[in-house]
Amino acid sequence: MPQTSTLSQQNPEEYGEVQEALAEKIAKRLTHTNRLETVIPGLLFSKYDGPTEPVGYMHKPSICMALQGVKRIILGEEAYVYDAYHFLLTSVDLPVMVQVVEASPEVPYLGLVLTIDLKMVSQMMVDSSLPLPQLRQASRAMAVSKGDVKLLNAFHRLVDLQDTPDDIPILSALIQREIVYRLLVGDQGNRLRQMAVAGSHSSQIGKSVQWLKENFTKPLRVDDLANLAGMSSSTFHQHFRALTAMSPLQYQKWMRLHESRRLMLTDRLDAATAAFQVGYESPSQFSREYSRLFGAPPLRDIKNLTQSTAHSIHT
Repeated sequence: MPQTSTLSQQNPEEYGEVQEALAEKIAKRLTHTNRLETVIPGLLFSKYDGPTEPVGYMHKPSICMALQGVKRIILGEEAYVYDAYHFLLTSVDLPVMVQVVEASPEVPYLGLVLTIDLKMVSQMMVDSSLPLPQLRQASRAMAVSKGDVKLLNAFHRLVDLQDTPDDIPILSALIQREIVYRLLVGDQGNRLRQMAVAGSHSSQIGKSVQWLKENFTKPLRVDDLANLAGMSSSTFHQHFRALTAMSPLQYQKWMRLHESRRLMLTDRLDAATAAFQVGYESPSQFSREYSRLFGAPPLRDIKNLTQSTAHSIHT
């Protein structure tokens, strides 16, 4: 499974100084909250005082950094672990399980996420005359890579813009372009280029992923998705799994079950109504698949979640 260990940096002392300074700045922004969507579009901070249970989440195209602590992302049957010396890059929307595995009140997990605009990636490739991706076939849309002090410095300047709000409309876009450039010329540049180049298998599969996200309640016809991607059904299956680590049916199932859980928890729908709304025709099939993913049938799972939330509010 794709896991990482702490690696030395080319400039370890400089990297450590920038990393610690950035962690301190994020911590100051999170004194009264554990999650902050900053005034800079697409930039998010998070903090956890201890390890967390795995939580389902739709990972957008983004770069994620842990300035303190360790986080694990589960994609299909693969695990991606990143810490203060590594970052996580995601180039297409992926359904994952997310878990903080190392954190404490003394040394909390501190992280940041920056959403990546693939149109900006395409434009950067044109402006910089960067070469086309080396491989045309799809490769996994998630990877962990070694941290880079130049990339970290760019994030430091981006975070500092919060202190000068008037500069954000102009300088934010410039710094984000620098971040994209650093990614494109780094170890994971080929991965991003595949998604940004029209006609590559990754880009074609990305169109079908977007359709699945927007239409997961509808019946799934793989032949239609393959046509959308401009591929035969067998080739489509192969490249879809290569990009997402799952089949189209598994992707749809994840979307349906997590949406049904949200409907029951926040909209207080009963299991049968929630199942119907997300596209299930058989309540028994829904219950089986729900139990398999969440470890308990719908009624018991929602009861446990509700009790857990109430307990956390009163403690």
